[in-house]
Amino acid sequence: MTNEPASILIIDDEEAIRDSCCMVLQKQGHDVRTAADGVQGLKLLEKELFHAVLLDLKLPGLEGREVLTRIKKDSPETPVIVITGFATIESAVDTIKRGAFDYLAKPFSPEELRVIVRKALESRKLYTRSIALQEEIDQKAQIGMVVGRSASMVKLMDIVRRVSATDSTVLITGESGTGKELLATQIHNYSFRRNAPFVVVDCGALVETLFESELFGHVKGSFTGAHETKHGRFEVADGGTIFLDEISNISLNIQAKLLRAIQEREITRVGSTKPNKVDVRIIAATNEILAECVQSGKFREDLFYRLSVVPIHLPPLRERSEDIPDLLEHFILKNNQKARKNIQEISPDARKALLEYAWPGNIRELENTIERAVVLSEDDRIDLSDLLYHGIGSNLSFLQPPGGQFKSLAEVEQEYIRIVLQANHGNRSRTAKILGIDRKTLLAKIKKYHLA
Repeated sequence: MTNEPASILIIDDEEAIRDSCCMVLQKQGHDVRTAADGVQGLKLLEKELFHAVLLDLKLPGLEGREVLTRIKKDSPETPVIVITGFATIESAVDTIKRGAFDYLAKPFSPEELRVIVRKALESRKLYTRSIALQEEIDQKAQIGMVVGRSASMVKLMDIVRRVSATDSTVLITGESGTGKELLATQIHNYSFRRNAPFVVVDCGALVETLFESELFGHVKGSFTGAHETKHGRFEVADGGTIFLDEISNISLNIQAKLLRAIQEREITRVGSTKPNKVDVRIIAATNEILAECVQSGKFREDLFYRLSVVPIHLPPLRERSEDIPDLLEHFILKNNQKARKNIQEISPDARKALLEYAWPGNIRELENTIERAVVLSEDDRIDLSDLLYHGIGSNLSFLQPPGGQFKSLAEVEQEYIRIVLQANHGNRSRTAKILGIDRKTLLAKIKKYHLA
């Protein structure tokens, strides 16, 4: 908590609002300046340093949203609290996406004003401290994720660097295996909370009846089996980050309680009436389209807006195949250490297969494939046979009908035997073993299909 005096600017065309806010904040020891419109407010901002700004959305002349945009462009570290008399979820989220710290809906009490200003000033201190730490982090650590060279990932990591230095709630979307948890870890590691806990909650794995207890904890005797008081995941993550994976799996009942925890920054253990304050940064992830879940009534709209302040989408690996070479190099080095191997290269046929494969399991499937190939490789390189053993071929398109014309089973068999033979440099014993047939049967098929 901070009680240090700060310089605060109030931009509002209503004199009564300016005077009342000024009186409340001056009693807190703050130095308060006021402006009746956006132009006057921006002029004051050019001349003086303000630690926080209270900004009315409805202003004569220059609209409040435009004033907000200019403030965040020129002074991104200055938290802006938007005052609105027609608060809706949509308008609030719009201003937050434009950079507002939070919003106050008229009429508001002096206590609401004091609390939100205090939080805004705390966020500014944290922001400036994280910026100071950023250089140190950049110098001491490489990006924990291997992102490759694709334009989509370069842009994504730029967003990650910027959002990591804030305390904003992040929603990560993407198919299974794209690295959502790894990205959430990266955001935490680059934030000012990096020395505090990073707590992962798999919302798809927790039993519904115990979900509330897992998240918020419980007191002794609150239900059958509650033999002792238990801290929930939110309390464990206090000061750090909580990662809610597969957030779309939680019930509407738990969604309501999670929304309150996010809004109030406090939780109540099961069986207790006493709320406990928690200071956590929330990152959520899902492989579903939450907007569609909202439309179908499966997910609360207000919670969706609270979680998606900064949405980040991880593209599937098939849409960024140019990143595969960097990922291959990383996974080979990683698994060389793990398996005490010294794989130096990938054969041209194997590389072609890896680049042409669609990777439905995304990065997770690629990493598992390389791990197996490194372990089973008999020399210092990965050959096509090391991949064929796991179902990846140099030309999987022979299974797919060009122009809608399916091949016969004999044609598919002939092509597959040819690929395996080629990958094993004509070694018939090894080819037969991979195909799961005896050598005599293989020789008969080689003769039948004229593969010798």
